[in-house]
Amino acid sequence: SGAGAGGGGARTMGVWCAGWPLVAAGVAMTVPAAILHANRVVATTPAARTEGIRTGLRRREAQARCPHVDLLEHDPARDARAFEAVAGAVEAVTPRVELTRPGVCSFPTRGPSRYFGGDEALAGRVAALVAGAVAGESRVGVADGPFAAVLAARRGVVVPPGATPVFLAPFPVGVLEDEALTDVTSRNAQLFSALAEATEPGGAVLVETMEKIDAPANELVEAVA
Repeated sequence: SGAGAGGGGARTMGVWCAGWPLVAAGVAMTVPAAILHANRVVATTPAARTEGIRTGLRRREAQARCPHVDLLEHDPARDARAFEAVAGAVEAVTPRVELTRPGVCSFPTRGPSRYFGGDEALAGRVAALVAGAVAGESRVGVADGPFAAVLAARRGVVVPPGATPVFLAPFPVGVLEDEALTDVTSRNAQLFSALAEATEPGGAVLVETMEKIDAPANELVEAVA
């Protein structure tokens, strides 16, 4: 239903596929494995995280924590090719699919939501389509604007129209631990805007939340540099 009041954009559905570089490489989430870019870890399986491997670690640090970890090089072309199956599944409900990066996409819900009987019904339909198209965990979410919609997808929730600032308020910037391939500069700019909007009268965001943005962002920039 158009732009949400104070939500920062039109109603949008986000689709998020967990650990996409690993899924695209055909790696099982039950084995310790990680993707490397510029000699640093940028994506991990749950099994690797159990062994203490986190994004940002150097190759040697990862191997020291888990000698039997399977380390693969980042392959953007492979990620993009594999994600075509997901984009194709979503295109069954709309041709207006926007690729954020391999593993994440979004689309405006106005037409499809009306056709399928609302955002909740649409979310159920898209979730089923994506689950049938790809192995591994995937979620969908709806919010006002594409940035918030992707965060909603991470949580698997449909945020009511106009409630997006309240939804965004608790998020720390480092919430996307396994999404180190995100364009962090763009993400921080959008988060600053969303947080500023949420701090207007009626909002409940602490100023220190905004002051914490730069350090985690710089760490992620180093991880993909």
